[in-house]
Amino acid sequence: MRNNLIVVCCFLAGIACGKLAGSELSAACASLPTFLLYGLILQVGINLGANADLGRMLRGLRPVSLLLPLFTIGGTLLFSAAASLLLSSWNAYDCMAVGSGFAYYSLSSLLITQLKEATVGVEIATRLGAIALLANIIREMLALVGAPLYASLFGKYAPVSVAGINSMDVCLPVISRYSGKGLVPVAIVHGIVLEISVPLLIAFFCG
Repeated sequence: MRNNLIVVCCFLAGIACGKLAGSELSAACASLPTFLLYGLILQVGINLGANADLGRMLRGLRPVSLLLPLFTIGGTLLFSAAASLLLSSWNAYDCMAVGSGFAYYSLSSLLITQLKEATVGVEIATRLGAIALLANIIREMLALVGAPLYASLFGKYAPVSVAGINSMDVCLPVISRYSGKGLVPVAIVHGIVLEISVPLLIAFFCG
């Protein structure tokens, strides 16, 4: 929870700096998102490659283990597309790009901003990136706070699905507590599959 509050505070601090400094600071920071994006993608690869349990999990992976992340992806994209019916400012592809973050707010918001900038302009791309940031932070918070409720109402797999990519790290303790320790390997595989899918799906929907 503390990490989420830090992210929100940094976001608000950025808005304040932009208001105070205006276009001069914005021009100075224009190239930073590209380098941050490259760094985040590199970090994703390093984390996956350095995971000592990655080989064991891949060798013991059963096809049925892939059903949960596939259902998570399908359900998230379905309801994201449905949200476009209520939001006249954004089409189904924009909403599905936001949903494709799966709570990976740091990567998804930057990636959406970078990919949409060429087609819709900086202002609209930044606005959509900010929506992705907030939507994915809220998803992570809901996963952390609501895990016991989801497990009791919808079954032990529900907290894993709601957590998105955070099922393998931030939300893993609450998943272990309310869904059972036996679901931990499934949650880790779920998170890895979603983490790999985030840049692919966002690039597809923003393209």
